[in-house]
Order: sequence, then C-alpha cells, then structure tokens
Amino acid sequence: MRILLTNDDGIDAPGLAALARVAESLGDTVWVAPHTHLSGCGHRVTTDGPIRLMQRDALRWAIDGTPADCVRVALARFAPEFDWVFSGLNAGGNLGVDVYHSGTVAATREAALHGKRAIAFSQYRKRGLEIDWPRIERWMRQAALELLAEPHVPGVFWNVNLPHLTSNEPEPRIVRCRLESAPLPLSFRDHDEGLHYDGNYHCRARVPGSDVAICFAGDIAVTRLVVG
Repeated sequence: MRILLTNDDGIDAPGLAALARVAESLGDTVWVAPHTHLSGCGHRVTTDGPIRLMQRDALRWAIDGTPADCVRVALARFAPEFDWVFSGLNAGGNLGVDVYHSGTVAATREAALHGKRAIAFSQYRKRGLEIDWPRIERWMRQAALELLAEPHVPGVFWNVNLPHLTSNEPEPRIVRCRLESAPLPLSFRDHDEGLHYDGNYHCRARVPGSDVAICFAGDIAVTRLVVG
C-alpha cells in the first residue's frame, strides 16, 4: 500500500512524524507537506504564482504551498499512484464546522476529489496536559486499520479526532458519529492592531451523538465526509 503523508502544521511538526510512524507500519510512504505552519488555511490552492519545492530526502518534499497544494503536487509529480492520503496529526481538534477551514481536512477533501481514499487525523488538546505519543500512535493505528477495511466509495473521506486523556483514564472507543453543525463561539477582543478572535473552543456546542460530544467525552470520533 502506498500512502501520501501531509498536514497543515508543517513538515517538521511532531504530529506528522507520529503519523508517519503509523503509516510506515502499514505501507510505503511519501511525504509532501507545507514547509511552514498553515493551520486554518482551508481549501486554498495556489494557481497564480510559483510553488517552491524543497527536497528533504528521497521520499520527503516540503513545498511553499497549502495542504491542498501538497496533494495536487504529489499527484502530478511525486506520488501519482498512491492509494491513500493520511493528513495530520493536527495539533488541535478538527471537529464539527472546523472541517470547513481546516487545512488538514482540506488535504483529504482534495484527495477525494481526485478519486483517492483519505483520512484526516487530529487531536483535541487540553492545555497543560502532555502528549503521550506512543499512546496516540496506537489510537491512530487502530482507527486507520478500521477505515482501511472500509470499501472504497468515490467521493468519501474520513475525519478522525482523538481525545486528550490522562494516563489513568481508560482507553477510548472508536465511535462513528455525525458532524456537529453548531457554529463556533463568536467572541473578539480589541487590540491595537484590530480585533483578535478569542472564542472558547472548549465551550462550543456539544449535541449528543455529534463528533464534538464524542471526542470531548473521551472517545475517538470518526466522521464520514463526502465531497460536494
């Protein structure tokens, strides 16, 4: 199996390295990721200027472009025959309406537009709680194996959100759920330069059965998304 790896936190992000360790246990990998942090860039693509390529080694490229650009460049130049796109692991949740502005999810949506199978991986994070990377990698692998077994349906891609648990909390379940449709809290603070968004992500709506509710409750939220 051939897996394209990308993200929106940049090629040097620890979350991408963790996802790579999972992917390398499942197949052959190629990395094409932004050279810098581009969180929240959505499904923006570069069509009116150059995209600079920076080769890190035989199977890793950093590009001066967005996550969606990464998938497009990979298809055209580096990995046209890949089977899956794994995007992430995003440093923060991509739950509910986050999927519309998430670069992590945009990469998988772009892959689905081209008929490829794809999974976006993100982790909801609690301030002050350390990341247990081996545990996170185990959860990602469990979710990946479950979704790799799904039949290929053109236009379908997957959004996986991991919880942030303490070491004494029980292992999470993998729960299939729907996307939360409620908007993010709207709050801005005044600043000399203008307004700064300061909505409390942790206080967002969590309707029972939604991906927000499932992940905030400590389970792995898996949502089926469709292009269009």
